[in-house]
Amino acid sequence: MHSTNLVLIGFMGSGKSSVAKALYQHTNALILDSDLVIENNENMTIPEIFSQKGETYFRNLERAFCLFVSQNIHHCIISTGGGMPLFCDVRLMGKVFFLDLSFEDILLRLSKEERLKRPLFENQKVALELYQKRYQVYKDSAHFCINANRSIQEITQEILDCFPMK
Repeated sequence: MHSTNLVLIGFMGSGKSSVAKALYQHTNALILDSDLVIENNENMTIPEIFSQKGETYFRNLERAFCLFVSQNIHHCIISTGGGMPLFCDVRLMGKVFFLDLSFEDILLRLSKEERLKRPLFENQKVALELYQKRYQVYKDSAHFCINANRSIQEITQEILDCFPMK
């Protein structure tokens, strides 16, 4: 079955949520943010899920989200958690767009407050290693690689040029 969903992947801070909001303005397609759906369903934040129930439990929730979307959701913008492509076949959900941004540019983009919300960035060396480990998986999972070191408007327009979502 051909899916009409548009799926955004990339490292945390690459702009997935911001691009999803901009795409919504152009398409009126609903946004499903996997992390927010999981947090709402579990009534816990992602860090709480990790600390109280473990990463395996969380990754199983991501897999369940991916499966549900692939079977039931159409004409939506799907914003994924940064690790989802490592544990799920995100292509099952729709056309996948990798927001490609260098680690250095991600650090420049994230304010100190944003970095504090993301425990991974407490240790930049560990965060860089994770980025490097995930980068090829993002590229291999994507139908389209988008240079995310541009304005949200330029990124959004390139995505819509590739996948109009009519």
